[in-house]
Amino acid sequence: MEDIKVNPPGLSYKNWVLLVVLGIFILILVFSTFYTIGPDEVGVIKRFGRYVRTTDPGLHIKIPFAESVTKVKVKYVFKEEFGFRTLRPGVKTVYSPEKWQGESLMLTGDLNVVEVEWIVQYRVADPYKYLFKIKEVRKTIRDISEVVMRLVVGDRSVDEVLTVGRMEAASEAQRKLQEILDSYDSGIKIVTLKLKDVNPPDPVKPSFNEVNEARQDRERFINEAWQAYNKVVPKAKGEAEKTIAEAEGYAIKRVNQAEGDAKRFLALLEEYKKAPEVTKKRIYLETLSDILSRVGKIYVIDSEQKTILPLLSLEEGKK
Repeated sequence: MEDIKVNPPGLSYKNWVLLVVLGIFILILVFSTFYTIGPDEVGVIKRFGRYVRTTDPGLHIKIPFAESVTKVKVKYVFKEEFGFRTLRPGVKTVYSPEKWQGESLMLTGDLNVVEVEWIVQYRVADPYKYLFKIKEVRKTIRDISEVVMRLVVGDRSVDEVLTVGRMEAASEAQRKLQEILDSYDSGIKIVTLKLKDVNPPDPVKPSFNEVNEARQDRERFINEAWQAYNKVVPKAKGEAEKTIAEAEGYAIKRVNQAEGDAKRFLALLEEYKKAPEVTKKRIYLETLSDILSRVGKIYVIDSEQKTILPLLSLEEGKK
């Protein structure tokens, strides 16, 4: 009797392979159709390499195999360092010991050499321009930043760059950098451009420090001289003005007094014309009263008295 072979129930090997391939295809289709955008990103959708739309954060759908998505961080602030490099940021930041003088050495307007270290912080303002208008965004920003900083430093003296003009130089460099990037349609927004450190090169630092000390001494002497000047000259001017004001006041007083005396005399003259004897007597009494009020002692002498001695002893100590 011949043996009969019976296949066990279930799927064959080919069917299993087809199911696995189908599952992989479905997974690929799902992952190619659905995509997510982070909260600090936007999605730039390209269909066969051509831009079609921009999507916001969240879950989205795209045409599989025909559309591709590029995620662009629009809320992240990027940073470029010039003249130095940060190895490890933190509470105690570690910097690279290497010198980057190729980008930091610059010539000022008064023909002095300085080492300028600065940072540029920027973010993506327009994702479409950021991806399609400029090929190498980071290199472009670095090249333009160096050009702008050399231009700004070259328009200023070494004192301005090192001291009082640093903030103004940084502001002008940021403005010029933004203008150039806007002219390129880069889609980049400069957040800040900050000068970190500006120093003379190491070989000339001792001489430069001596010059600065001499300038500081000169400024100190000038300030002390102005202090003495401001202390003495205004006081003298005040005293002169005070003397002039007192003289003018005295002159006005004398003039007013003279005018008053003249008017009084005219008034007396009118009264004298009306009653000469009465006016004479009144003037005499008024004059005598004024004189007697200023006399220290008053002695009344009898016209028939032959000697003044008895009266002197009696009137001594009396007014």
